[in-house]
Amino acid sequence: MNVRVKQAAAVTVLGIAALTVTGPAEAATPRCATADLAVSLGEPTQLEEATGQYDVPLTFENVSPRACGLHGVPEVDLVGPADPNGPVYHLPRVDNGEPGNEVPPGSTATATVTVLSRTPGSAGSQGSASWTPSKLVTVPPGQTEAVSVDWPSGLPVLRQDTATRPGSWVNGIVAGPA
Repeated sequence: MNVRVKQAAAVTVLGIAALTVTGPAEAATPRCATADLAVSLGEPTQLEEATGQYDVPLTFENVSPRACGLHGVPEVDLVGPADPNGPVYHLPRVDNGEPGNEVPPGSTATATVTVLSRTPGSAGSQGSASWTPSKLVTVPPGQTEAVSVDWPSGLPVLRQDTATRPGSWVNGIVAGPA
């Protein structure tokens, strides 16, 4: 074996040894699966600083027997009657939640859904008038299975599907109730 091959082998062995000396990285808390969560909507609260805008808490309760991680922004669709934009309003997502939440069994984490209700003089996309969703359909972050909950019947939403700065969106998940 020539000197170069011996040096390369030594470097490789040392590199592997260095990796094994540091040990494996500690496993992160696994993400909450959709089946681990019970989803509910809280009472809408009108925002003082924005006429016609409401926050609706979207709460995820860990119903599994183990702690799980819930972070990021859930997908949220509002589903309702016929509208010029269609029966589904896909809400934009704003990643402003906590970078990591460990949710123990029986505990909650919350994303806030902010919606703009119809106010005098407001007009929605494609001539949309007053539209009240019947359901909110959500997919927890990192999951593919959806869960639906009833939308508050007295809260119409101004459809702004084509707006560049819509007044409705879903915020990132934070620990505990909103």
